[in-house]
Amino acid sequence: MNKKHIVVVGLGGVGGYFGFKINQTNETSGKYTVSFVARGETYKKVKENGLTLLSPEHSNTQTYPNAVEENISDIQNPDLVLICVKEYDLENVCKQLLPVIHKETILLPMMNGADIYDRIRKIIPEHTVLPTCIYVASHIKERGIVEHKGKAGKMIVGRDPEHFSAPVEWITELLDESKIDFDFKDNSLTDIWTKFIFIASFGLVTAKHNSSIGAVCTDEQQKNEATEIMKEIKQIADKKGIYLQEDIIDKTFEKASTFPFETPTSLQLDIHSGKKDNELELFAGAVLKYGAELGIETPFTQKIYTEIKEK
Repeated sequence: MNKKHIVVVGLGGVGGYFGFKINQTNETSGKYTVSFVARGETYKKVKENGLTLLSPEHSNTQTYPNAVEENISDIQNPDLVLICVKEYDLENVCKQLLPVIHKETILLPMMNGADIYDRIRKIIPEHTVLPTCIYVASHIKERGIVEHKGKAGKMIVGRDPEHFSAPVEWITELLDESKIDFDFKDNSLTDIWTKFIFIASFGLVTAKHNSSIGAVCTDEQQKNEATEIMKEIKQIADKKGIYLQEDIIDKTFEKASTFPFETPTSLQLDIHSGKKDNELELFAGAVLKYGAELGIETPFTQKIYTEIKEK
């Protein structure tokens, strides 16, 4: 019986954290073959020194995978691919994966966004894709070194709605063995959209005003803008048959108010540092696209999208 081959594509905050945990367990058990794919400087550093994770959870900070590759095209026979790239690289990575995956390969996208599953499906229509929601506070400290703060990272993983009965038990077993905190659900879309309504509304409003999560909760204009965006997202979810609790908007503000007042969002930081690759399309683009497909008006999201574009 061949060992299952697990590939982690992208060693940023998310891939570095979860890839580290999977590989560290596997260094002892040797149950799987684990490969990391990283680019440029990260590739060189990890090939040389292994992957480093600075985390309150781990005293041993270094892990060495079975292989480190610079190109997706060098991967052979992957059974599970963790796609941990920035969402604006998603299409590009999926196109590169198409020739290397085999028909049983399972894809696990590790990025938060309402349209990630659909975007993968467009390029890789036949394979099992597990819609996932990620909670982790981790970032690249320097190339090959990921820093994790706060509580343990968590994943919510769902079955593929198109391949509902695909055999994925070995993946839940892998996450379990790797001491990853996760929930496995028949349907993870409610969780994905509950997270999306928060990150999209707060991301867009903080980016427009160069403000913080606290400011959106307390400033009347910003709170109103975030509320209107949430209403548009809720209408889309309703029409798609994705259940969001009736008081989702109040609940989202309650959740936001637990963050320190000055907490920034990644979209706000990227827009105001002039970074051209950012999450604007992930947040606003997805709402506008689904709105157009489903015949739902999204004027508030459109307005803020346009205002941010003009910055």
